[in-house]
Amino acid sequence: MSVISKIRRLLQLLERLQSGRIHNTKELADFLKVSRRTIFRDIKTLQDSGISIHYEASQRGYWISESPYLPPTDLTLEETLSLVLLSQELGNSKRGIPFFDKAGEASLKLRSNLPNHLSSYVGELSTGVKMGTEPKSTLDDSRSHYDRALEAIADKRKLRIRYDSLYDQKEISTLISPYRIFFKRRSWYLIGRSSIHRAVRTFHLGRVRESTLTDDKFVVPKRFNLEQYFGKAWNMVRERGNRKQVTVRFAPLVARNVAEVAWHSTQTVIWNDDGTIDFHVTVDGIHEISWWILGYGDKAKVLDPPELVELIQSHIRNMSANYEQPKGD
Repeated sequence: MSVISKIRRLLQLLERLQSGRIHNTKELADFLKVSRRTIFRDIKTLQDSGISIHYEASQRGYWISESPYLPPTDLTLEETLSLVLLSQELGNSKRGIPFFDKAGEASLKLRSNLPNHLSSYVGELSTGVKMGTEPKSTLDDSRSHYDRALEAIADKRKLRIRYDSLYDQKEISTLISPYRIFFKRRSWYLIGRSSIHRAVRTFHLGRVRESTLTDDKFVVPKRFNLEQYFGKAWNMVRERGNRKQVTVRFAPLVARNVAEVAWHSTQTVIWNDDGTIDFHVTVDGIHEISWWILGYGDKAKVLDPPELVELIQSHIRNMSANYEQPKGD
């Protein structure tokens, strides 16, 4: 029998012993399709590795007391590699997602539980494959607010926050019924119904100054979901009642770059004979998409709607004014 098969059997045995009930050797042997003698050997192997397996004489069976650790899972090499790569990147203190530092530790645990030759193979691949992540908000002082928001969501308890609001242009205090925590555009956001606004709002976690968990309960509306909440916003800012059909023509130099990316769920791309593309998208609001268009400089031209053309022109005039040289006396 191969080493891999034995390890797989030991993991299955360990998972069965952690199920919360007592198993005799015949049940275990039938489950794993091996002899009772093999079961005795496997139990001793697990005990020698430091796992506390108990024997109940009255039922002539074995069991493992409740553990703070999750039961083992029979992962394939491809599945393990995927988890190792994801967890080491997400848990990276410089490149990863804030508050996901434990993912890095999980990556090390996954690798340490592999047989030596597989661990070496996974290690080589994980150093050769990297994932680029966007710059992110540091959120250095927001960990407690993040943890408190998770607890509020789990217990369905309202959260009172003191918040530096850009929308209200002042610091506000409001009671939140937190529906979701959402990572998007380099930071964490708390989405829930705000008592002061009497509506569902989005709160940047980095601008929360204080948070207190209350005993007030709430219920998430059955029909609430993030897709409906954000609607057809270009990213996160939904301008209700301002849905527009947008068409942007991109020059050949950037056309392929734009066409290759799924920027929005509604987008369609039409190639023109001269190598340009016409990029069509339906968005709830034109302000967010205007900044994306401006990022392409003179290689992008808005064709529709007229309101977006005027907005881009306004941005260009203001940008130009920033670089005007002061007139001499």
